[in-house]
Amino acid sequence: MVGKKALKKRIAVSQVAVIPGSFDPLTNGHVDIIERALGIFGRVVVGVLSNPSKSALFTEAERVAIIERQFARYKGQISVVSFSGLLVEFVKSVKSKVVIRGLRAISDFDYEAQMSLINRKLDDSIETLFLTAREEHSYISSTIVKQVALLGGDVSDMVPPGVVKSLEKKAGR
Repeated sequence: MVGKKALKKRIAVSQVAVIPGSFDPLTNGHVDIIERALGIFGRVVVGVLSNPSKSALFTEAERVAIIERQFARYKGQISVVSFSGLLVEFVKSVKSKVVIRGLRAISDFDYEAQMSLINRKLDDSIETLFLTAREEHSYISSTIVKQVALLGGDVSDMVPPGVVKSLEKKAGR
């Protein structure tokens, strides 16, 4: 059991939160979680995962650029960095001790809890905090957005306007 004093010291150490993900593409749910995290922490680092074993619609550079454009007004408060490898190593590299993960449903929690436990085993100084999605974003996933957009459906209420344009370009419209 961690005492209140030790817990306060541990949390106070990190004013930087990391929000990792593939963001392929960035959704309104992602935007909401990132902005809400910024309301809790002084700075948020959006970590764009580079995973060569996954086939992404947008390149790593495109995903970083889309997110940077979306959060340009938060200059100095939100930064976007691509990374590969272990999340705990990335978190340490940006001088953070906190990972924020968004949860849409109970099924998300099962996976995210496992990842949190693995990360804690790798480095017990890093904490994972969960933010639940707002109800209006709870059904949105990047996978669904891609499928709907590539089949010509309207995703304008699921993603920021800049992402709509990028998806239309990818779909050849």
